[in-house]
Amino acid sequence: MPSFTYTARDARGDLKTATIEAQSRDDVVAQLRRLRMNVVKIEDATKTPKKKGGKIAMRDIVIFTRQFSTMINAGLPLVQALDILARQSENKVLQEVTRQVVFDVESGNTVADSLKKHPNAFTDLYVNMVAAGEAGGILDTILMRLATFMEKNDALVRKVKGAMIYPAVISTVAVGAIVILLIFVIPTFQKMFAEAHINLPLPTQIVIGASAFLQHFWYMIIALVFAGQWLFRRYAATPNGRLQVDKAMLMAPILGDVLRKSAVSRFTRTLGTLISSGVSILDGLEITAKTAGNRVISDAIMESRASIAGGDTISAPLAKSNVFPPMVISMIAVGEQTGGLDEMLTKIADFYDEEVDAAVAGLLSLMEPVMIVFLGGVVGGMIVAMYLPIFEMVNAVQ
Repeated sequence: MPSFTYTARDARGDLKTATIEAQSRDDVVAQLRRLRMNVVKIEDATKTPKKKGGKIAMRDIVIFTRQFSTMINAGLPLVQALDILARQSENKVLQEVTRQVVFDVESGNTVADSLKKHPNAFTDLYVNMVAAGEAGGILDTILMRLATFMEKNDALVRKVKGAMIYPAVISTVAVGAIVILLIFVIPTFQKMFAEAHINLPLPTQIVIGASAFLQHFWYMIIALVFAGQWLFRRYAATPNGRLQVDKAMLMAPILGDVLRKSAVSRFTRTLGTLISSGVSILDGLEITAKTAGNRVISDAIMESRASIAGGDTISAPLAKSNVFPPMVISMIAVGEQTGGLDEMLTKIADFYDEEVDAAVAGLLSLMEPVMIVFLGGVVGGMIVAMYLPIFEMVNAVQ
């Protein structure tokens, strides 16, 4: 269906711009007249090149959600609250998205249905929680709970990403130092040894060979790196490849522990937030599986969903997956039996947030000496290898 971008004035005389889908320009005019709006301009959005949209940061969505909740709690009508948010948002992309949401809500759609049209801004989890809030008449409470959830989830993601920064920086420095030595320093020694006509020990020959290979075939190394990266991405994009990569990540020493704990925290907090907001447990598990971030975790959650649909419990299939720690399984089982599953899931998430903090701190404290020893060993080994012939020359002179 074609899309049209309109500019029109509402009953108060305010200009509004949004994009809607309609069969023709006349249908757009008819829709706007039903809303008592005076048409200023209508353009065919399918024929005009679209502006490249920027990203909407998680922080912008959190602020939007908190402000939306506060205004609804204060008694402002939905359309007015959304219109204020559209005008005061600093993110231009979010402004445009909110304007389109305002138009859809004015046209008679629910807030959840209006948000669902913008998956780049609002996730399935967000839309389903808003739908539950609208159905239960507690949209302000749900939005505030959603904002808190997003802040905690964002903090968790930043912790895990932050743990990766230090080793990445050290690795980059190490590779840079090795390349500089091989290209600029080693050839000087090689020339000196060639002029002296001395027999080189094996370590020195290896280093000189590596230097010569890098100087003459550097383009092959770069091509192999890019080819390897491309092949890995292609493999990881396949269902089986994604599963194998995610399995390997969870089994990795130290890092796997951080990823496992962060996955457990995200799963329990997401599911707990959805259930406490009135979303059915089957829908909650399906949404949680999509946001798990790891195929192994996602498959375990979907098996649990199938188990519940068949009349079983959540905890039994989770235990079979061998992904979740026994403590998590036991606490979920207790939550199911007592009817307080949402509260129990939140407690597990809070506990594992602290566990992630401790695991990240442990990873960084261990990574620092390992990387320093590695860098010192490689660079120091190269230097020693180049000085071995010099020592032999000195001994020969004596």
